[in-house]
Order: sequence, then C-alpha cells, then structure tokens
Amino acid sequence: MPSMLDLWHSLSTPLQDALVLTVLLLPVLLLGHVLTRGYTPAPLIRAILWRYRFSNGMFVLLIAVAVGLGAALLVQERGLRTGTAEAADNFDMIIAAPGSEVSMLLAAVYLQPTNAGLLDGEMYARIAEDPRVALAAPLAFGDSHEGAPIVGTTAEFLTVMSETLAEGHIWTEEPQAVIGIDVPMRMGEVFRPTHGFHTLTATVMHEDELVVVGRMNRTGTPWDRAIVVPVESVWTVHGIANGHAPDSPNQLGPPFDPEHFPGTPAIVVHGTSFGATYGLQTSYASSGETMAFFPGAVLASLFSVMGDIRQAMSLMALVTQFLVAAAVLLGFFILSQLFQRQMSLLRALGAPSRFILSVIWGYASVLLIGGALLGLVLGFGFAALLAGIISARTGIAIPAGLGWEEVHLVAAFVALTSLASVVPGIAVVRRDTVAGLRS
Repeated sequence: MPSMLDLWHSLSTPLQDALVLTVLLLPVLLLGHVLTRGYTPAPLIRAILWRYRFSNGMFVLLIAVAVGLGAALLVQERGLRTGTAEAADNFDMIIAAPGSEVSMLLAAVYLQPTNAGLLDGEMYARIAEDPRVALAAPLAFGDSHEGAPIVGTTAEFLTVMSETLAEGHIWTEEPQAVIGIDVPMRMGEVFRPTHGFHTLTATVMHEDELVVVGRMNRTGTPWDRAIVVPVESVWTVHGIANGHAPDSPNQLGPPFDPEHFPGTPAIVVHGTSFGATYGLQTSYASSGETMAFFPGAVLASLFSVMGDIRQAMSLMALVTQFLVAAAVLLGFFILSQLFQRQMSLLRALGAPSRFILSVIWGYASVLLIGGALLGLVLGFGFAALLAGIISARTGIAIPAGLGWEEVHLVAAFVALTSLASVVPGIAVVRRDTVAGLRS
C-alpha cells in the first residue's frame, strides 16, 4: 500500500503547490466561517474602511511595501540563477589549459577578463579530429572597441550563438565583424580595435580596420554586447600567424594548420551525442595537458556553494515577515482604538460578542489581504527593476517572474497575521462597555 509520501510525490508539481497554498489558507477560511456564521458583518466593515480610509490606505501601503520587498528578494535570487544558467546553454563543454575552471567559465561564457595559458595547434588538431567531436571552436580574446569586447571564433560557433542574424550577414573576409544586438554601431561602420579587454579609453589602437557586416539576434548573454570576428582576424591584428599555411592566406575557419596555429585560451566543444560529450570530458579532463568541464556543472557547484547565501536570504525574508506581522498586530491594536466607542455602542445595544469579534477580524483581514495582493504586485515591480539594472550591468537576461515560492510566502504571512489578528478583536470585546463609551 503506497504511503502518503509516495502519493504526494506522485502528484504533479503545480498540484502540489496548489495544495500547499490551500493548506496555508484553510485555517483562515475556517476561522472566518466560525466567526461570521449567522452574521453579516460586511456592511459595517465597509463603513469602517470608508470612515478611516486614509489611515487604512496608509496601513495597506506599509504592508504592501514590506511584503513586496520580501517577495522581490526571492524572485531576484531565483532569476539570477536562471539567467546565468541559460547564458551557458550554448557551451556544451569547454577545453582549456589547466587552471581555474571558474575563471575560464567567466572568460568564455560571460566575457570577463582573465589570464590563461594557450592550447597549441597540435592539441587543437587532436580535439577537432576526434571522431566524437561535432564542433571545436577556438576562442580568442584581448581586444575591445569602446568598451565592447572583441571575441574571435568560427562562423560555425557564431551560428550556434545566433542561428540567424537580425541584419547583415556572417563575415566572408578577415576584416569583417558581426556585432551583438546591444552594440551601438551601424552596418558598414569601420573601426579600429583597441588593445585590452573592456577598454573604454583608446590607449593603444591597432592599425588594422574592421567593418561591421552583421548583427546577431538577442541571445540574453554578455555576447549581446560583444563584437564577434573571425579568430584569424584577432591573430592577424596582433601580428602573428593566422592559423593557416601561407598558401591559404584567405581561408577562414577550420581546418587549421597546427604549425601556424598561434594558440587559443579555450575551445568550445560540442560532441556528436550526449554520451560522446561525456566521453570527451573524461578523456581531456584526465590527460594532464588540458582541463575539460561542463559549464553547467561548474555553475551547479557555484550554486551549491551559494546555497548558504540563498538560505540566509530566505531566512532574512522570513524574519522580515515575522517582524512585519508583529508590527501589523501592533498597528491593529492602535487602529482598533479608532472605533472602540462604536463597538462599545453596539455592545450596549445588545450586539453579541462574536459579531463584534467578526467585525474586527474581518476588518483586519481585508487590510491584510489587500496589502498582500498589492505587495505581490510591488514585489514583481521591484524584481523587474533590479533585474533590469543587473542585466544592464552584466548583459545577462535576468527573468523576473513571480513563482509559487513567493505566493506561499505571502499566503503564510496572511494566514499567520490573520489568525493573530483575533487578539486585538478579543481586546476590544473584553473592554468595559461603559469605559468604551466614554473613550
């Protein structure tokens, strides 16, 4: 007989999330049914909301800001993980000289400056001619133009990054370049590369000129702000061999001549199959001459290290919500004093205590639910604003969408605070009627 845990795991993820939401809100629904059964407190609640609309509005806004900041924190953390992972999707495996996998990941995928050793022509030829390899694209860095990094690679890998172009065409000659969607240059514009990575001030400019012939579609990666050129162009600009024999001076792309291959810091490798890629990683990671790694695996290890940070952020968001809940309860105690006299008058006229309690609780619940719903909207807005800022600085597309985690957090806040808001209601009911009429 299957256990409850087995039945739970057999449910789809959306259904599990919906059930968690139901469990969180069910106590509130039951309490509302018990308090309002047989009564109609809604007209009186509406009158109180309208009578003290300014105070109520400010209270709802404070709840919304507090809830929104907590939700935005979780949304942004998840979006950052998702965006960085998606940016590495086109890099099945990277082979480089022995060193730091993280540094090479940042250089190849996120185009961050780094110092790395070079793989020679014989090693490149061994990798490119391996029957398990479908694509072996060398990468070359070191130059920039007005802050945009210049990356040398092959036309085959360019089509992997951007299957089609937004405008123009792929290079057919060395002095041609394809720019990212966010590079502020025009088709046909001629420029001279600057020595140095991400150099904003032109200190040492090369003599060779390049012309823009194409623009990539948006990739959601730092390559959207890069200038991509034939790898031969990077080598030629620096006055070294261009990877081909002297009798093939105009050839672009593989095959490269090992004797005239000046070296590359990284090779992006795609295997002929999933199993072939794993076999390649095993072969070249254990050779001692190279390191071979999956960008996704390196990111996963980084995320696991950052797991403590994520837990700390979640704990911080949870503690914040508890503090907000305590402040809300204190606020309800203060707000209940505004209409203490009206409640005492109702009691003097014979209104049951449960009716008075249902009015106070219903009033507090309306403010809580209104603030929580507005908080979700503000949380999405805060997250979208932060995602835009981070994307503008890094070039990584950061998604900013609300998920079940944020909904559950807000639902738990509403449930806890709504249940606790019975306490101010009890305080109003238990107060002496005559003292309340005199207040």
